[in-house]
Amino acid sequence: MNTQYTITELAREFDVTPRAIRFYEDQGLLSPSREGSNGLRRVYSGQDRTRLRLTLRGKRLGFTLSEIRDLLDLYDSPTDTLPQLQAFLATVVRHREVLERQREDLNATLEDLAQYETQARALLDGGAGKLSHEDILKEKS
Repeated sequence: MNTQYTITELAREFDVTPRAIRFYEDQGLLSPSREGSNGLRRVYSGQDRTRLRLTLRGKRLGFTLSEIRDLLDLYDSPTDTLPQLQAFLATVVRHREVLERQREDLNATLEDLAQYETQARALLDGGAGKLSHEDILKEKS
């Protein structure tokens, strides 16, 4: 059975705009067939639906469209799954490492902010006017 979908159906199912789907098509992530007298009506296959689902999942994981395209092309290739799994694993590891670094940066920033907050509250409780906010920031440096 060859199931077909309209752009409206896919947009509704995946809660994205038709414009986003057309963008993914322009980026080579989807390849709908064309119907109608001028070929303006897009008809998406089950494979296109799967590619859209995987594209949205990849975006949620922080993958670039180029990385998603590469992974989808591997997914579509008739070769064995070892290269596909290796490419997927490399992409996942790379993104996890980036997120870990970002988390470390966020934690350091949160610690700095907590210290500034504590100092500011102490100044307010102990009598404002002794130190300015510039003095607090200088003390940290």
